[in-house]
Amino acid sequence: MANITLESKTILVTGAAGFIGSHLCKRLFDSVKDIKIIGIDCITDYYDVSLKEERLKMLSDYSAFTFIKMDISDKEKLNEIFKSYKPAVVVNLAAQAGVRYSITNPDAYIKSNVIGFYNILEECRNNPVEHLVYASSSSVYGSNKKVPYSTEDKVDNPVSLYAATKKSNELFAHAYSKLYKIPATGLRFFTVYGPMGRPDMAYFKFTNKLVKGETIQIYNMGDMYRDFTYIDDIVTGIVNVMKKSPEATEDGALYKVYNIGNNKPESLMDFVNILEDCLIKEGIIKEKGKKELLPMQAGDVYQTYADVSELEKDFDFKPSTSLKEGLSRFAAWYKSYNK
Repeated sequence: MANITLESKTILVTGAAGFIGSHLCKRLFDSVKDIKIIGIDCITDYYDVSLKEERLKMLSDYSAFTFIKMDISDKEKLNEIFKSYKPAVVVNLAAQAGVRYSITNPDAYIKSNVIGFYNILEECRNNPVEHLVYASSSSVYGSNKKVPYSTEDKVDNPVSLYAATKKSNELFAHAYSKLYKIPATGLRFFTVYGPMGRPDMAYFKFTNKLVKGETIQIYNMGDMYRDFTYIDDIVTGIVNVMKKSPEATEDGALYKVYNIGNNKPESLMDFVNILEDCLIKEGIIKEKGKKELLPMQAGDVYQTYADVSELEKDFDFKPSTSLKEGLSRFAAWYKSYNK
């Protein structure tokens, strides 16, 4: 693996107003000297835009941050950005997220996750970069029965269009890496949560409903498991990976994929209980809320569980923030954000 120094470099982060993108930019500014970040985001209204604006406001304190509002499916504009700023490292986090939304709005996924990612690869081919790091997802494992999920497992049976687009990203990146020698690393994220998170995620939706005294819906009668991964651990993983480009595989591609997960599946019911305890402790709610147990939803999987041995071997790091710690930080943020 070749070491990459980030100091005094220009980094392009797509999806910079997003949950992971904004936290990543902040961490890079706080930990790397003289770094410049070009952040791009199209600020869709898939969820509350004011939260995206809040994240950008946090980044506006850094003079070396340049924000450009655009869609990565806009090939010409993306080409202008690469030509003007010549990024050394690209982190592609821009994507249409959400499993359930993909069932009713497939166009958004093809535009952002397929055409947009293809445009990023084309720019990295025509304007060579030291490393392309891109977001994949644990959803590529579909309903695989073998756990924990290993990057060696076959992932040919996606159960949602979102998962299929993420798998396509890995295939595109492998082909481009082999053909044009683009060092490319894919990261399969497992259920990311924390302060400033996505309001469409279960823990955020639960919190909003509990505050209003509404009943929360829990699918598969609560018999589901998720490898919940705290945002700070995800960001540490990304920064570690950015600094090392992958070795050539047997077929000559400069290509690698890692899982980034907490390596500890938690039952959805335990998760809800811990969340409620944290919200009560912060004085956000007074008591535990009402729950409605429902059958499994289309596109959902029974459990996610990351094998992170490769990440540990190559970077001497694995996510370790406990649910209690992560959710109490989320609750404290939620309280201050909503006054």
